[in-house]
Amino acid sequence: MEVIRSERAGFCMGVALALKKLDMLVEKGGHVGTFGPIIHNPFVLEEYALKGVRCFGSVQDVKDALEPFYVFSETIDEKKKKEGQLQINLLIRAHGIPNSTESFLRNLPHVCLMDATCPRVKEAQNAISKATQGDEKPWTLLLFGDANHPEVDGLVSYAKGKYIISPDPEKLIAYARKKEREQMVLAAQTTQDRGVFDTIKRELCAILSSPPVILETICDATKLRQDEALAIAEDVDAMVVIGGKESGNTKRLAELVFSKNIPTVLVESADELKREFFKTVKKVGLTAGASTPKSLVDEAERLLMSW
Repeated sequence: MEVIRSERAGFCMGVALALKKLDMLVEKGGHVGTFGPIIHNPFVLEEYALKGVRCFGSVQDVKDALEPFYVFSETIDEKKKKEGQLQINLLIRAHGIPNSTESFLRNLPHVCLMDATCPRVKEAQNAISKATQGDEKPWTLLLFGDANHPEVDGLVSYAKGKYIISPDPEKLIAYARKKEREQMVLAAQTTQDRGVFDTIKRELCAILSSPPVILETICDATKLRQDEALAIAEDVDAMVVIGGKESGNTKRLAELVFSKNIPTVLVESADELKREFFKTVKKVGLTAGASTPKSLVDEAERLLMSW
């Protein structure tokens, strides 16, 4: 079987930077943790867990882990304190975290907090903070995104006023129709579809009494990856998307290709591929989400080529 592999499959810039920072902490030694999964890929998370990196799911988890440090802080010698044995080197996940959570963690004793938020996500957070400030009162944020995604939790925490979140453009547009005199800011989760975002933008500009502030927060890498996948799909019999099933950008990549009536399978690794699916396939496209290691894409490519 012939395999057409995406040149953009695998780690994006933000993921690569986050893992580089985590590698540096692991090499340095001591207690290392991340606040939330550093990225959405189970194989990467398992690899770091084996290296002793702890993933904290909440502020309470961090506080519980610090209890022994408080107990021993009075008795342990100064040399060990300087060596960081009473300190957790805690890295903020690539998706970012809510503003209030970050502030709280920075003020916790025995925690050295470092930021691995993707630069594009950080830019979006800061842009939302500035744009929603308003001159007299805060502006309303309309966010095109998935309400349950951790990146979105972080983004809306920077809004100065109220916010509306939805992955459904019609719901955001319907809100604008009801509140046409309200001053609004439109932004998006960095991995959303730019074409849909542009549609929302046009509708808001036509509906609202005052022009909305439009924040171009969608990452170019996401759009380029999606465009390449669609281009490949036009020339193949089926598509394989490799990536974590908790990864928003990976799921959207698969959904986008499938929406063009291309038989599509989303798997986390080559082990999940079933030969029966490819019985009549002579040419297959292969792409991957932004948090998928190259090794997993390589493995899938080798297996597909052997069939």
